[in-house]
Amino acid sequence: MKKIISQLAPYIKKFKKHVFLNVFFNLLYALFSALAFISLMPMLNVLFDKTSVVTEAPIWSGISGIKTYGEQLLNYRVSSYLVEGNAQMALFIVISLVISTFLLKNLFGYLSMQHMMYLKNGVLNNLRKDMYNKIIELPLSFYSKRQKGDVMARILGDISEMQNSFFIVLELVVREPATIIFSLIFMFAFSWKLTLFVLLFIPIAGLLISRLGKSLKSNSLKAQQESGKLISIVEETLTGLKIVKSYNAEPIFRNIFVKSSDEILRLSNKIGLKNNLAGPVSEVLGITTIAVLLWYGGQLVLVDKVIEGTDFLVFMGLSYAILTPAKAISKASYKVKNGMAAADRVFEILHEDDNLADIPNATILNGFNNELAVNNISFKYDNELVLKNFSIKVPKGKTIALVGQSGSGKSTIANLVTRFYDINAGSITVDGNDIKNVTKKSLRGLMGLVTQDSILFNDTIKNNILIGKPNATDEEVMDALKIANAWEFVKDLPKGIETNVGDAGNNFSGGQKQRLSIARAVLKNPPIMILDEATSALDTESERLVQIALENMMKNRTSIVIAHRLSTIQNADEIIVMLKGEIVEQGAHQELLDKNGMYKKLVDMQSFE
Repeated sequence: MKKIISQLAPYIKKFKKHVFLNVFFNLLYALFSALAFISLMPMLNVLFDKTSVVTEAPIWSGISGIKTYGEQLLNYRVSSYLVEGNAQMALFIVISLVISTFLLKNLFGYLSMQHMMYLKNGVLNNLRKDMYNKIIELPLSFYSKRQKGDVMARILGDISEMQNSFFIVLELVVREPATIIFSLIFMFAFSWKLTLFVLLFIPIAGLLISRLGKSLKSNSLKAQQESGKLISIVEETLTGLKIVKSYNAEPIFRNIFVKSSDEILRLSNKIGLKNNLAGPVSEVLGITTIAVLLWYGGQLVLVDKVIEGTDFLVFMGLSYAILTPAKAISKASYKVKNGMAAADRVFEILHEDDNLADIPNATILNGFNNELAVNNISFKYDNELVLKNFSIKVPKGKTIALVGQSGSGKSTIANLVTRFYDINAGSITVDGNDIKNVTKKSLRGLMGLVTQDSILFNDTIKNNILIGKPNATDEEVMDALKIANAWEFVKDLPKGIETNVGDAGNNFSGGQKQRLSIARAVLKNPPIMILDEATSALDTESERLVQIALENMMKNRTSIVIAHRLSTIQNADEIIVMLKGEIVEQGAHQELLDKNGMYKKLVDMQSFE
């Protein structure tokens, strides 16, 4: 608990004005909560004819005597009306006092809640934004071993759970304890014996409730983890719906979903059973306390006659004022377990180390002048090396192609050059600058990436292309579409570049999506272009159109082409043939054909897998 509060402290400090005002109004609320019951005493005295008769107006003797002055002034006003036989006016005064006290209590309660709302919503908004920033900053390697649904559950579900559960503590931390303290002060003023009687039962209640809540946090954590798994199942099902349907695999995925959903149900019921115990347990303890208090207090009033009946009724009201916040605290202690589990999961992401963070004073690359060099690098994703002692040089303005069978390490080169992953040995340099020593932003600013999967976002064609250059004009967007051979179909759309591409671009064919991806890279106009099997998923006609687009884009540009088909790479300045992470052949197209080696076999198969 202390750890989570300390982690939240920097967020709370930004709203310290609301913290101060919340505490201030909560203290006033607590004071008037106790005074609300004290204000009943003059009314009860009038009703039961117990009002002390004061015939002379009291004299102000300073702040130290304010309590006595207030009581005497009220009794003086009330008793003067009673002496005159005007009981209605006396009753009106004491009832007005009660109403005023309750009105002030609720006004301060409202103001405290307003400032708590600004604090809570502001903190959670900043948490959500920081978490999203962290999610997009973390390297790809972080997500290779995690379910996307789990990450989504943390930024959506867990932060909401913190709002619903954990922040209840902030709401109660001042108000309820202060209400108890003010009530106890007044209770001791009436009868220290009765007050000790009440206090005897509060630790017992706390002990019972703490025992009931011990396992709640672990169950909450399991439920939140399972919720993340459930979101992943839904996300994967929707992404692969064609496969699910074509293989008649609905029962398989349905069973996976039902199993996860049933587990959430089991855990939720387990948590709910314990949550639901908080109310009845505190209720039973409360009524037990009241019953014992009535018995013992009745003795003091009726038998021992050491306390007035009206005083005892007010004391009972103050006892209720203690039991209500005590009950709220006991219920909150259950809910806070859920919030703590959620907070742990949120801060786990926020504190995740970025192992690809820029070094201090990293170099900013302002352009590309000479060459990109991969120098004797080795790399592994897990245990087995994917690249071994691999070296290539890509001079400015040249096109280098990488070919080879699946698993030979071609796409890994694209991941390493763009620094999505860090190499294990060797170096990658741009104009002699090791990319580990330059800012990722300036490095990636020099590069355009077109992948096999045409990644488009559920937005307009224009906004998808503007990702490459946010301040571009409509004319520049259309020029990029023309170079990418995409304007031919975009111009015929009813809304043109304002047409929505749909979820993952599914309003268009594979070839059209790929040409839109190429237009995005064209608009960015980077000096280095990386094509990662950009035509491998296309039919022959689409490939022809995309190939023309690629050739238009690659003119006078430095390019690394990871190839699947012969048409993509035969005009490359140099072709690198890879096998199991190593270079087995390299040279121009005809030169490699003449060698009659592995490249010749791949060409004969017409497939670079």
